[in-house]
Amino acid sequence: ELIAGAGFDWILLDTEHSPNDPESVLTQAQAAAAYPTSTIARVPWNDMVAIKRFLDIGLQTLLIPYVCSVKEAQDAVAYTRYPPAGVRGVAGSTRATCFGRLADYARRAHEELCVLVQVETKAALDQLEGICAVDGVDGVFIGPADLHASMGYTGETSHPKVVPVIEEAIRRIA
Repeated sequence: ELIAGAGFDWILLDTEHSPNDPESVLTQAQAAAAYPTSTIARVPWNDMVAIKRFLDIGLQTLLIPYVCSVKEAQDAVAYTRYPPAGVRGVAGSTRATCFGRLADYARRAHEELCVLVQVETKAALDQLEGICAVDGVDGVFIGPADLHASMGYTGETSHPKVVPVIEEAIRRIA
């Protein structure tokens, strides 16, 4: 609540590198709901079951970590879409559907979702334009710590050989 009311446009609830799980993210999202901020959850991995659980509790924006290829970006989007556009499992009475009160949720959910992917390796940067072009990817984050590690500079989060690579990636994304 403290952070949600501090005037930020959005806040990130991390489940990749924290002990957060869907239950704790749910309570944090409920606490933030009273404030003019958007809640983003970084899921633990690009995993269909994990992504479904965060969507079913009502999160509309997800950050998918460690997306290394166009195929993985396509999978991330497919995990957020109901058939035939994707593979998200359909459940009728979830928090996301207002417990079954949103009759057209399954048909329209994709219109209200935001899928962000996190590119964190040099190999992923080599496919950056393709990842950005995947229909349904709404934004791309650069993961600087893992990118540094993939380039041989583990723990050096401002290495002079990596910072220009990040700056160039940001330009390419824009």
